[in-house]
Amino acid sequence: MRKITAGVGVLISSILVGSGFYFDWFNGAEKKEQVTEVESINEAMHLIEEQSVYSTKKDALVEGALRGMADAIKDPYSTYYSKDEAEQHRQMLAEERVGIGIELSENKGKFIVVSPVRSSPAEKAGMRSLDEIVQVDGVRVDGKTMSELMHLIQGEKGTKITIVVYRPSEDKHIKMTMERAAISNKTVASEVVMVEDTAIGYVEISLFGEKTANEWVAETSKLLRKDVEGLVVDVRDNPGGYLHSVAALLSTVLENGKVFAYMQNAEGAMEPLKTESKSFDEKYLQTMNKLPIVILQNQGSASASEVLSGALKSWDRASIVGVKSFGKGTVQESWALSNGGELKLSTNKWLTPKREWIHGQGIEAALVIEQNELFALQLHPLTGQFKVGDMSEEIAYTQKALQKLGYQIVRLDGYLDEATDEAVKLYREQKKLTKTDNDVSMDTAFFNSLNETLKNYKEDRTNDLQFQMATSFLLHNIEQ
Repeated sequence: MRKITAGVGVLISSILVGSGFYFDWFNGAEKKEQVTEVESINEAMHLIEEQSVYSTKKDALVEGALRGMADAIKDPYSTYYSKDEAEQHRQMLAEERVGIGIELSENKGKFIVVSPVRSSPAEKAGMRSLDEIVQVDGVRVDGKTMSELMHLIQGEKGTKITIVVYRPSEDKHIKMTMERAAISNKTVASEVVMVEDTAIGYVEISLFGEKTANEWVAETSKLLRKDVEGLVVDVRDNPGGYLHSVAALLSTVLENGKVFAYMQNAEGAMEPLKTESKSFDEKYLQTMNKLPIVILQNQGSASASEVLSGALKSWDRASIVGVKSFGKGTVQESWALSNGGELKLSTNKWLTPKREWIHGQGIEAALVIEQNELFALQLHPLTGQFKVGDMSEEIAYTQKALQKLGYQIVRLDGYLDEATDEAVKLYREQKKLTKTDNDVSMDTAFFNSLNETLKNYKEDRTNDLQFQMATSFLLHNIEQ
């Protein structure tokens, strides 16, 4: 099987084996100015070099042309990656990568630590969730892109890096030095969940990386040794990844030789993709094939994770709980270019075993259950002092959060009215927060407490409506 990806978005696209397609105009023509046989491109290159008041290197112009060609396809999954971007994407799906071990998000130009990886250099150095990265090795990150920041953070294993973060909870800047190390890209996690005295295996797959299938076998083997009676497989917000990883996983829960998807090329020719379970332990396969399975998905479950859901649904091997999936039915291949960059193109459609193309449609859940809205509220570092009559984004965030927590909130537009003030006072009283001076309603202590409350709420499985329904549904199937 060719190594191909079925991932959504720029973060999970990856590099494929078996390249060798290059643009001839990178090979160094005899005439320096003749970068391509397309005369209008040569003319534009000459005009920019000779007439523009902005000095631009030829390499940058070439990269701009490459991006423009990819954009002209009007396919969000066909794109050009520079050498640095290609390396970042390779590391996303690799077994491990070198770095400091943090998950980052970008919010209005600020780079916020979502969480440090457990036992990573970042965690050992004291980095925390909601820290804002402001400086890397003396370089301020204001105005930089996520890609540029990642380039600053990445480096050779064993080299040191100094990062300055702003910590809102303490209202101060903290400098920390750490040593870059190999960080494991673990994509599968599992645990035993007891539901009414029944042991259920819970398996979370974050994406389909290079070693996801191996991790799946290791984690499910541990669960089998603990005598679980069914599996909840959580692919919520799983953006996709390598198709071969999905194929191997499906080979552990479907009979050998089962069609799990069809590949359709530009000419319409169909190629069936089949499971191959011969390399797995027979006893393991016999047990796995009998276990009832529930797939837990949401609108962020895309591409390779939809191949999984589509195959198990088509063969009545699993029930799907949650909401309709994303709906990405194309497969990408990537080719290395001689400038170090890579071009990724959509080359095939994939269809379910029932020959359904789910692109733009998604896969429907058998049991539809919307998630608690608080789970979609991303934690942000909040600072400042606000009183009745003020208006800000921090107030709007607070209003949404308190309303979802059950407080009586009328306005959600960021204006701190009397009703919001009363809700904040009630919250402060319940959390035993120190009273403020000068009619201040919200302050740092309040914001820190609110974020801690939201974090604890999300970590409490009893609030995860989709998880609760999935385990109950699986228990019902086990008892039948």
